[in-house]
Amino acid sequence: MGIVTVFYALLFYAATAVLVVGVGLKAVHYAKAPAPLKIPTTPAPVTQWGVVLRMAREVFFFQSLFKANKWIWLLGIVFHGALALVLLRHFRYFTEPVWTPVALIQDIGMYAGFGMVLGLAGLWARRFLVERIRYISCPSDHLMLLLLVLIGTSGLSLRYLARTDIIAVKAFFIGLMRFDWQPLPTDGFLLFHLALVACLMIVFPFSKLLHAPGVFFSPTRNQADNPRERRHLANWAAAIGGGGKD
Repeated sequence: MGIVTVFYALLFYAATAVLVVGVGLKAVHYAKAPAPLKIPTTPAPVTQWGVVLRMAREVFFFQSLFKANKWIWLLGIVFHGALALVLLRHFRYFTEPVWTPVALIQDIGMYAGFGMVLGLAGLWARRFLVERIRYISCPSDHLMLLLLVLIGTSGLSLRYLARTDIIAVKAFFIGLMRFDWQPLPTDGFLLFHLALVACLMIVFPFSKLLHAPGVFFSPTRNQADNPRERRHLANWAAAIGGGGKD
């Protein structure tokens, strides 16, 4: 077994562990964080089903961003939609046989890579061109965008500039899942791309990219606007004798 295969196998085991455990711990922390006040952003639904529908519109269509800025909404929807297709397309490397829905989106998922990079480029450009966004941007914001752009461009390079043995790549990742390691091709673009992906997996639980699971725990989005109908009381307040709770 080559040293490159061993290194990348251990790297992806470690990256997966950090990603799963890190996001899980953050989710538990978010879930336990007290929400002492009713603070849904109005106009807000007054029922739980209304909250579910509102959350769905926010997650899938970025409703609040659409109302705030149409250009940023367009860039955001292009990037996130393309990213979803790219991720789904990559499921072919982890399934055998390939699931039918994954097989059907292979072509569109390939071109979605361009949309992903273009959307990222637009979102990154706004951090330089819009004064108030430039003012609140910090180095980590730029580094995350750079990392995502490099992942996208290196992935496209593997398709159009420096093709690799995708059969061997698939065998490597399926081997990781089955604890039956298979040789990984040593192509430079491939190793660079995989190293960037592993890096993203490791930093994800500690970065602003956690807005992905975090939106589900935001009290401005997941609360119903019903303070008159039901008294809202945080768990910690109820524990010290605050009365009933929502």
